[in-house]
Amino acid sequence: MSAPSVAIAGLGMTEMSVRPGGTPLQLAVEATGAAIADAGIEHRDVDGVLVGSSQGVRPDRLGVGFAAQAGFADLRLLEHVEIKGATTIAMVQRAQLAIETGAATTVLCVFADAPLVAGKGAGSTYAHSGGNAGPRGLERASGVLGSVPTYALLARRWLHTTHSSEADLCRVVTTARGWALGNPAAVVRTPLEEQGYYDSPMVSDPLRRLDCARPVNGAVAVIVSADPAVGADGRLIVRGIGRHHPIRRRRAGRESWFGGGRRAVDDALEQSGMSRGDLDIAELYDPFSVVTLILLDEYRLTGAQPVSEFVRAGGIGPGGALPTNTGGGQLSGFYLQGMTPLAEAIVQLRGAGGERQVPDAVTALVGGIGGRVDHHAALILERAA
Repeated sequence: MSAPSVAIAGLGMTEMSVRPGGTPLQLAVEATGAAIADAGIEHRDVDGVLVGSSQGVRPDRLGVGFAAQAGFADLRLLEHVEIKGATTIAMVQRAQLAIETGAATTVLCVFADAPLVAGKGAGSTYAHSGGNAGPRGLERASGVLGSVPTYALLARRWLHTTHSSEADLCRVVTTARGWALGNPAAVVRTPLEEQGYYDSPMVSDPLRRLDCARPVNGAVAVIVSADPAVGADGRLIVRGIGRHHPIRRRRAGRESWFGGGRRAVDDALEQSGMSRGDLDIAELYDPFSVVTLILLDEYRLTGAQPVSEFVRAGGIGPGGALPTNTGGGQLSGFYLQGMTPLAEAIVQLRGAGGERQVPDAVTALVGGIGGRVDHHAALILERAA
């Protein structure tokens, strides 16, 4: 007899706030309680806890001390996982392996962040991540603070090498906003037309303010278990997981911004026994609009159609060939690193998407990236029969 399938069996989310509020610990405790209740279990049923947090050394950064403060005891698995935006899928993979090897039975994966604090914005919080040594130190000394300027360089390079244009960035942003209109959890829910995009202030050419994710104070937690009684009404089977870390060098004379992520998706699909044509939706990590284009291209999700043509034809929107970032993603929904796409995949496959629900969505690709498209993680989920 084969072992029971490992599944995501519980989801908990806090309110996503664009105003200063609770600490990461407080938010994580709230999301954890909601996930445990959603799975129909209690704290004592959880014997594994995996914690993710935003990068950077911050006094309130969530760590393994969360387990004691959240009321857990006698855990068999307790770890802090950190691979930037690929962390969420790495946590699910770690939970899966622990369950399959008998190291744990029911595992909580939680991520919380609170970059918005009184007196300063999220931008200043993230600008100080990465340290002051090595390449990041050189960037900081040159005035390149945070991810926006570096992703702007990446974006300009990608538009040049693929003969794309800012109109493609615009279509990604307006499509994401259209999805967000149907998502009560999205923090930006006002209609957006093309002119509104071009009126958005330029932050670092070619990235406008609307090309950048919207950080929030919030948390998401999920329960992973192979017990069919846990979360019986909303289980999503983990069909495949793949990861790839190309290790970028970025030396002169060598193209090292792009490429390498396809292997993660290939491996996840091979494990699942599926092909790209079997995917009903894609939820991709999108800290900037250009990343959606890059991942659709690198992951070969648009078939024989060039990615720009695919996006402009509505391929990622409602009724498209591959509805993508159906909650507004991180551009209009909310930015909680890799938990944003995972949470939306769970909502969609449970059929709980309301106005934004993709009809008959059964399978999903969840993609996570870290750094400057340096780390790739892919997860294939399928609604339990």
